[in-house]
Amino acid sequence: MLKFTAEHEWLKIEGDIATVGITTHASEQLGDLVFVELPEVGATFAKADNAATVESVKAASDVYCPLDGEIAEVNPAIVDDPALVNSDPQGAGWFFKLKLKNVADADALLDESAYKELIA
Repeated sequence: MLKFTAEHEWLKIEGDIATVGITTHASEQLGDLVFVELPEVGATFAKADNAATVESVKAASDVYCPLDGEIAEVNPAIVDDPALVNSDPQGAGWFFKLKLKNVADADALLDESAYKELIA
């Protein structure tokens, strides 16, 4: 199941684990990323908490935790090579995997068509 937030994060939900990253739209708006800071594995976040930071040649931006949960895994490849987020934001450029506190909370997020309307 693919879900989106109004803050331009995407979630691919499998069971109670959500892989989280920023959308193609967000990566295009930010421009070329030069730095990524990820959360610690085991850290817990509430929905809308600042979970990660990205810096581009244009600006620094926060990546918010889309739902309540615990960080199960992070993607070290994007720390070593932030350009991965630009080249494949909804694939190899994922940020972290979140063990969801309540999977049903994802129902309140945007589906792909609603997200496309938001950014149109």
